[in-house]
Amino acid sequence: MAGNNPNSKPMNLTLKVWRQRNSQAAGKLETYQVKDISPEMSFLEMMDVLNEDLLRGGVDPIAFDHDCREGICGMCSLYINGRAHGPERGTTTCQLHMRKFSDGDTITIEPWRAGPFPILKDLCVDRSALDRIQQAGGYVSINTGGVPDANEIPIPKLIADKAFDAATCIGCGACVAACKNSSAMLFTSAKISQLALLPQGKVERKTRVENMVAQMDIEGFGACSNIGACAAECPVGISLENIAMMNREYVSAKFTSENV
Repeated sequence: MAGNNPNSKPMNLTLKVWRQRNSQAAGKLETYQVKDISPEMSFLEMMDVLNEDLLRGGVDPIAFDHDCREGICGMCSLYINGRAHGPERGTTTCQLHMRKFSDGDTITIEPWRAGPFPILKDLCVDRSALDRIQQAGGYVSINTGGVPDANEIPIPKLIADKAFDAATCIGCGACVAACKNSSAMLFTSAKISQLALLPQGKVERKTRVENMVAQMDIEGFGACSNIGACAAECPVGISLENIAMMNREYVSAKFTSENV
C-alpha cells in the first residue's frame, strides 16, 4: 500500500513493452495502461501487476527474467527508457522502485540489444554466451583446501579488496547492452582480474586470459572503444581499471604463449 506519505499517491502509467513471441518472430512495442501503482513497489512488482491484468483479460503475460529480486543474481535485464536497469545508477531492475517515476509517465521497456544476446521471448534474452566465457577459464582447478583463519591468509588487504571488488560482478550483461559495440570486456575483465590478483589464481593465469578472450571473440562480442558506458551502467560499479588489467594480462601471456 502507499502508506501515509503524501508523496506516495498511487500512479497511473503508460507502458510501451517489447513483445516477441519467439526468437524467429518479428517483435514490436505494444502499449498497456497500469493503474493505482504504489510508488513503493519495485519495478518488477509493477510488471507483476500488469501481467495479472493481462491474465485476467485472457492475454499472454509478458515474459521477463527475474530470480532473487534482491539485486544479487544478475537475472533482471531490462532496458527502461533507454537505460540499462533504468534511470537510477548503481541499481538493478529488481531494486528500482516506482518512486523514481511520476504519475502519468510513459515508460518504454525493452530487452538487452546485442547480437550475442538473442531474444528468446518478449523481454527474455539468452545470455549463455557469458557462461561460456566463464567456462573457458574463469575458475581455479587446484585444491585450495579448507577455509583458513582470516589472519593467516597471505594476501595484502589492498589486493584482497581489489579482488573482491572485481568479484562483485553479477553477470547481468548491462555492460554489453550499454556498449555501442556490444563488448563484453568489462564482464570478462572482472572475472580475469578477480582470479589473477589472488595466489590460487596464479597457476592458470596465462591460459585463463588467453582462453577467455578467445571465447569472447568466438561469441561475437565487439571490441572495447573506451567510451565507458559499460561502467556507467553497471549496477555494482565494476571499474574500467579491470579492462586495463586484462589487457596487461593478455599482452604478458602472449609473450610466452604456446598458442601462437
